Amino acid sequence: LQLVESGGGLVQPGGSLRLSCAVSGNIGFYVAIGWFRQAPEKERQGVSCVAVSGATTNYVDSVKGRFTITKDNAKNTVDLQMDSLKPEDTAVYYCAATPFEGMELYRLCVTPNAFTQWGQGTQVTVSS
Repeated sequence: LQLVESGGGLVQPGGSLRLSCAVSGNIGFYVAIGWFRQAPEKERQGVSCVAVSGATTNYVDSVKGRFTITKDNAKNTVDLQMDSLKPEDTAVYYCAATPFEGMELYRLCVTPNAFTQWGQGTQVTVSS
């Protein structure tokens, strides 16, 4: 499975960006796709996740109401719409896939080590 992120960039506080994760390969072995972020000198943090089968989603509290994750099965993409961006959202954003079953999505989303396939990341900078 390969994942390629796109859509990062520089945006002013209060602005919006849409990240896209293009997924190629056999996704049938995977149970969830997640977006993670890592700021300098900070640990990688789960932002939002979506189940591969069905429509279950999860968001970290700091982005609820501002970010929206969507899955397009026809295009094999998982997008992250980010609105009302704040300087603290600045980070490298990664999409990743996990094959682990038997764990609730919200638990998977806070466990980066459960994700085995990762994209290369895309930089998001929120600054005036």
